[in-house]
Amino acid sequence: MEAPRFAWETLGEEELLDVRLRELGLRIEGTWLEPAIEKLHRELARRHLAIRPYAWLSTQWFVPRGATGIAIPFYLAHPRLMQLERKKMRDVEGGTKVELMKILRHESGHVLDNAFVLGRDARVRALFGKWTTRYPKQYRPNPASRRFVQHLRLYYAQAHPHEDFAETFAVVLGARRATWQKQYFDWPALEKLEFVDALLRELRDRKPRRRKKVQTEAIGTLDMTLREYYEKKQSQYDVSFPTTWDGDLKRLFSDDPRDRQHELASRFLRRNRAEIRGLVSNFTGEFQYTREQVFHDLIGRSRELKLRAAGPESRLKMEFAILLTVTTMDVHYRRRNTFAL
Repeated sequence: MEAPRFAWETLGEEELLDVRLRELGLRIEGTWLEPAIEKLHRELARRHLAIRPYAWLSTQWFVPRGATGIAIPFYLAHPRLMQLERKKMRDVEGGTKVELMKILRHESGHVLDNAFVLGRDARVRALFGKWTTRYPKQYRPNPASRRFVQHLRLYYAQAHPHEDFAETFAVVLGARRATWQKQYFDWPALEKLEFVDALLRELRDRKPRRRKKVQTEAIGTLDMTLREYYEKKQSQYDVSFPTTWDGDLKRLFSDDPRDRQHELASRFLRRNRAEIRGLVSNFTGEFQYTREQVFHDLIGRSRELKLRAAGPESRLKMEFAILLTVTTMDVHYRRRNTFAL
């Protein structure tokens, strides 16, 4: 086994949560983040763009106003912290190589905007909208819309004109022209992609108007503990699994100690996820997204309740598919989909 690099790596979770962010001693150098940033720089160089975003560790993904660098969440710099993030938040944003590159490309779209002050370009405003449009606290996307590219999760291009531009740039940067032309053939979003592609040709080898270099909320300056960080973060996002369907789950699966030898219901559902999806494959667009959210919540709640899949697999799969269908319809019409920014 590799020797620990940091003293806190061997701490239990409760002790780890009392470590201050500035005491973590994290760096990008020597981690899996470093080659990803180098890859981003190569992609920008291939387009002859004279920007090379610098990066630093902070509490979340962002590009400061007017800056030409990218803040990366600190937990991505260490597997132990990624594990803690997943436990506390149910997800690790940027936790895979594919998603990491997607987000880096998106954030570099904001860097490009800052470097060349693109928000003031009349053509950009006409196509994407004004950057001065009020940023909403929540947004409700239309998954069936073809006016926006689909790049990051939650149809993020629909959140704000600023994000629409960054998402469109990310698609152009990360894929060959023929690929996105085929993918977005006859979509209104194709006009935005063609415009950004042409804009990048205009910006070839052009000197940036801004080179502002700041490191807002750098990890080494933050005095809060990991416990305080997660208390604040969890208060901003709903990370608990709903208990609304506990009765239905307990009727379908078993919480009887005598069934302890049977497979966990959560594992059963993950193992049969593709087949169950097929049983309710008539969902499309926004309904499909709601189904995935509900499916995720039902698996998580089944795990919390320690339910067991006691019974014939075929019956359990069919009855769960019915439960998933009814629950999805209920959530869709009762709550609809809004996402916090």
